[in-house]
Amino acid sequence: MSTHFENKTIVITGASSGIGEEAAFKLATRGSKVILVARREDELQRVQKEIENLGGQAFIYAADLSDEASVEAVTRKIIEEHAPIDVLVNNAGRSIRRPIRESLDRFHDFKRTMQLNYFGAVQMTLLMLPHMLERKSGQIINVSSMSALIPTPFYAAYVGSKGALDAFSRSVGAELADKGVQITTINYPLVKTPMTAPTKAYKYIRQMDVRDAAEWIVKAVEKRPARITSTMGNAWGLATSAMPTTTVKWTGRLFNYGAKRLARKVKQEQA
Repeated sequence: MSTHFENKTIVITGASSGIGEEAAFKLATRGSKVILVARREDELQRVQKEIENLGGQAFIYAADLSDEASVEAVTRKIIEEHAPIDVLVNNAGRSIRRPIRESLDRFHDFKRTMQLNYFGAVQMTLLMLPHMLERKSGQIINVSSMSALIPTPFYAAYVGSKGALDAFSRSVGAELADKGVQITTINYPLVKTPMTAPTKAYKYIRQMDVRDAAEWIVKAVEKRPARITSTMGNAWGLATSAMPTTTVKWTGRLFNYGAKRLARKVKQEQA
């Protein structure tokens, strides 16, 4: 058992399914005490029971992380009952796929993605940081997306929220570089989870297996890097920084071409 995980207290949001659930299993079986946070208490109880059956420690807290009062209450309760917290994994998130021309009267889409994906994560981070800074030890892992590194049509609300989280992570990470607290951003490609299931077009697109995605969180805890993403994410991100006009132009064409092909496939399947 690695000392990177043994006896660590790790808070994981969005832990009732998907990447959060899988990461909880992997970290708990390596010796960490996992604190699981999500809206659905019944699903949290299921995950907790499975972890305990494997000999791990799991504690659950049901909370709405898109609600400011709920975030404050649950975070303070977790600190009171489980401090010190070694790692906070801001994994809870909401995705919306909708062209901007269909979003002109849907400002609420942008507000609700920011509320959960950005403000919820930032609020929880701000509440946890004082205790980590006092101990000069801790880690914040912010789960983001490759879409925050590259031009990504059809996801303006989602990418806006993840882009904000990326920028927040870079700024805070630089500020705390010598304070003993590491900020890690994970920029995932498309991952096959319950969140992606409702979008029919995704069945035609290659998706990362959720167990492999959870291993990136394990790697983040062990290695404590500033960022984890795929080779393509790094390359495309560099291209976007070096040649923004060209990259935006050609990425837009590529995505639009792919969207038309996917639309035809879905239409043929429904016929």
